[in-house]
Amino acid sequence: MIASIEGKLLKKDNNSLLIEVKGITYRVYVTQTTMQRIDEFLNPDGTVKLITYHYLHVEPSRNIPILIGFLNEVEKEFFETFITVSGIGPKAALKALNQPISLIAYAISNADLEFLKSLPGIGAQRAKEIIAKLQDKVGKFGLVKDEVPVQKEVSKDIQEEAINILIQLQYKKQEALAMVRKAIERNPHLKTTEELLNEIYRQRIK
Repeated sequence: MIASIEGKLLKKDNNSLLIEVKGITYRVYVTQTTMQRIDEFLNPDGTVKLITYHYLHVEPSRNIPILIGFLNEVEKEFFETFITVSGIGPKAALKALNQPISLIAYAISNADLEFLKSLPGIGAQRAKEIIAKLQDKVGKFGLVKDEVPVQKEVSKDIQEEAINILIQLQYKKQEALAMVRKAIERNPHLKTTEELLNEIYRQRIK
């Protein structure tokens, strides 16, 4: 069982980090809020340490070991508490926990059904089950200091570069402008032209 991992951060993907440890590169899945805060926890040499939840994802033809990373033990404990709810496994929890733990814990304690329903993959029935199971168990998690830093707006240079690429791909300028605007509305934390174009592509194939 892998309890933690410390190494050089090589790359950030949509929902995972590539971390190199003594020549071996591990893929560590993280929640959206951890991804947004990870730069705060980088050491000057580019290394980072994450507390990990290690489990075996079972498929019909293979078993895949999965690492999920957290910034501290409290975040991991909340994750382990969250997956005690019937029907919420590690994969579903990883997707659902896209808001700071303190906000989610507060919503559970106050039976805020609408907030919980807004979490990815959590419908009305599942939200009710979360409240019934965890309402009296999450008080301390509401005290976690896990504010997500305010991100700067997507730079004009990135927007203009994406628009120019879309025009080269035979999209009209007004169409390209609309595609870029909608992508930024969906995800205002895009940092590169590649991330912006990937967001546009994901929306088009839905």
